[in-house]
Amino acid sequence: MLQILKKKMEIKDFVALAMEEDIKDGDHSALACIPAEARGKAKLLVKEEGIIAGIDIAKEIFKAFDDSIVFEQILNDGDRVKYGEIAFYIEGYSQKLLGSERLVLNIMQRMSAIATLTNKFVTEIGELPTKILDTRKTTPLIRFLEKQAVKIGGGENHRMGLYDMIMLKDNHIDFAGGIENAILKTKKYLAEKKIELKIEIETRNLDEVKEVLTVGGIDRIMLDNFSHEDLRTAVKLIDGNIVRIEGY
Repeated sequence: MLQILKKKMEIKDFVALAMEEDIKDGDHSALACIPAEARGKAKLLVKEEGIIAGIDIAKEIFKAFDDSIVFEQILNDGDRVKYGEIAFYIEGYSQKLLGSERLVLNIMQRMSAIATLTNKFVTEIGELPTKILDTRKTTPLIRFLEKQAVKIGGGENHRMGLYDMIMLKDNHIDFAGGIENAILKTKKYLAEKKIELKIEIETRNLDEVKEVLTVGGIDRIMLDNFSHEDLRTAVKLIDGNIVRIEGY
């Protein structure tokens, strides 16, 4: 319940910022020629094959924009769609529909593109014991939307930000004075602060993989830009000693 409330507040805040960016003191195009009491209907028409995403978000956006808008849902997030299908119908005050439509379309186009591409990768790996993960390399302030799209496409969320997982990348390792220092200092920090976070570390070559295995005490290891041959060798070296392996 708490997560649902948090999500709705996040969407409400996002809609407020988006309205400020796009509308400011008024949607003067609609205000100039459409009476305030005029009502209208609209539909979202699918124009390309893929995985649709953002329908649940669209419903929340319309509600945050004007809670009198009637939303009739036809398709669901994650449905595979083709040209000509209708995702949903909306009905409400025409000025409100026109003021909110582009925000919804922009979000759904982006989310559907991410979900479709993610699903392509998920389909490619088939039944392999492997997951497609996302990253922090997202568009500022709409990370929650882009990461939701990855989930809709069949992928998995990695970490949401710097706060919910330790990830020791090459820069951390270099600034800390090496792999062993980075790991030991991190474990000491977590113990002193009484924080429970998973620890992941990035490796750039097989020697670093061996050093990480010697030091131990981590939950994930990333194999960064390894060749296919070195990936196979690294997986054999790790041999189940690390909970999870990531390749990038």
